[in-house]
Amino acid sequence: MINTILVGTGAALGAMLRFTLNTYFEPRTKRLPKATFLINLTGSFLLGLFFGVHLSQNVYLFLGTGVMGGYTTFSTYNFELFVLFQEDRAMFYRYLVGTYGFGLLCSFLGILVGTSL
Repeated sequence: MINTILVGTGAALGAMLRFTLNTYFEPRTKRLPKATFLINLTGSFLLGLFFGVHLSQNVYLFLGTGVMGGYTTFSTYNFELFVLFQEDRAMFYRYLVGTYGFGLLCSFLGILVGTSL
């Protein structure tokens, strides 16, 4: 039961942070969805960092699974990719490659930073 509360509370906080950043960085345009891009890259870095510092199980459930699960947004990312595919193929490919490529790089850097702390 405590694990469910940790994950749920963290997810609520992560979702509120994501909503705040989306509200600040958007209005939605057919250009690069800056908020989702920033959220997913910072989330990748932080998740790597949390993994790298070897948090306790409860802290990782709260921060990694909960907060980062609520903060990052795979469903929004896929919807934005779908819209870009229809409206701007060049931006679609930049967003696709940029998010996955830089996301992997950010995760790797987070792990490096975390293991060095």
